[in-house]
Amino acid sequence: MNRVARIGITICRLLVGAIFVFSGFVKAIDPLGSTYKIVDYFNAFGMGFLEPVALYTGMLQNAAEIVIGLCLIMGIRMMVTSWALMLFMLFFTVLTFILAIFNPVSDCGCFGDAIKLTNWQTFFKNLIIFVPALAIFSVRSKLRNFAGAAQEWLYVMLFFAGAFALSSYCYKHLPPLDFMPYHVGQHLPTAMHIPEGAPHDEYSTVLTYAKDGKEQEFSEADFPWQDSTWVFVNSKSELVKKGYTPPVHNFSITHYQDGDITDEALAAEYAFLLVAPKLEKVNLPDWESSRSIASFARSKGYTFLGLTASTQGDATEFCSDNMLNFDFCSADETTLKSMVRSSVGLMLLHRGTVVGKWSYHDIPPVEAFGENPLAGNLNMLRQADEKASTCAFICAGLAALLLFTLLGCKRKTARR
Repeated sequence: MNRVARIGITICRLLVGAIFVFSGFVKAIDPLGSTYKIVDYFNAFGMGFLEPVALYTGMLQNAAEIVIGLCLIMGIRMMVTSWALMLFMLFFTVLTFILAIFNPVSDCGCFGDAIKLTNWQTFFKNLIIFVPALAIFSVRSKLRNFAGAAQEWLYVMLFFAGAFALSSYCYKHLPPLDFMPYHVGQHLPTAMHIPEGAPHDEYSTVLTYAKDGKEQEFSEADFPWQDSTWVFVNSKSELVKKGYTPPVHNFSITHYQDGDITDEALAAEYAFLLVAPKLEKVNLPDWESSRSIASFARSKGYTFLGLTASTQGDATEFCSDNMLNFDFCSADETTLKSMVRSSVGLMLLHRGTVVGKWSYHDIPPVEAFGENPLAGNLNMLRQADEKASTCAFICAGLAALLLFTLLGCKRKTARR
């Protein structure tokens, strides 16, 4: 290749690699979100029996994207990486074309919840990425590897291990970056508000009438209402223009005795919400932390609510079997999955503002909240930030050490 071609291929490698790393990373830190999306795919294509492997399928896909992206950027195992890139792009370009035509799943989830794209936008995005990917594949035999084969395969395994470790950590805890509308700091009443004058959904109604054994479709303006020889068959409404949708919608809490208590929960000084989308899928060794938080909240006059999408009968039986000192209210399953990315998690509201979120493994002891749960939670957030900063500093140091090692290996290879 001449110099211009090498520069062009280098730009293609860096561009495609960065997209793959970003796509894999935003999904790897939200493994449950990837699982929910893959389950949607399985159900849409009649493969619901594969749901038990959805978590591991998502983790493998996300790790593969990260590894392909890093290998492209760093020039590792370019022949294998080029083939992996092309197979990946071919499969998902065809898949997104099918999704765009038939729309069995409204959002492909290619960038997780960080960037929402329609199926047609995703397909055209893949077509654009396919161009530099094809350029890389066409010159795969001419691309130089970064180091020796054994050393490069070691790096590939390290990349896979790191991606799986990241997903495993975020699965047990919560995503370090929360792209959902129920993130800490969100004031739910404001996020639920629809501004005055905001556009509403617009629908078009199609009426079907039959005459002389033949059916014909009409609009509401031109249907043959004066001709009695036409017989009405059916009608259907189609969305013509999407209106304004607030960031938080479908947030509703229903108590089996008191009815809708959403406003009461949002107005409470402090509301502890224990979120468990499906109780039949919960498998925890004990519920001691939940019972402690419920007792603490009641002793201080705060609100404590269990939220689930399971039936009231299942919830009552579950509470009895686990000797819980609280009841579960009913809420939308999708909403609950958006609130806390955990099979069981805790959310703390302060007058409608999300001030804390924890997976079940991280629910703090009641002593941490003190006399003022808001102040106690802020202190916990500060400590968490300090730990995160320390971990980030260590990871940056390890990454720099790895980079210097790779550069040193490349210089040695070049001298040979």
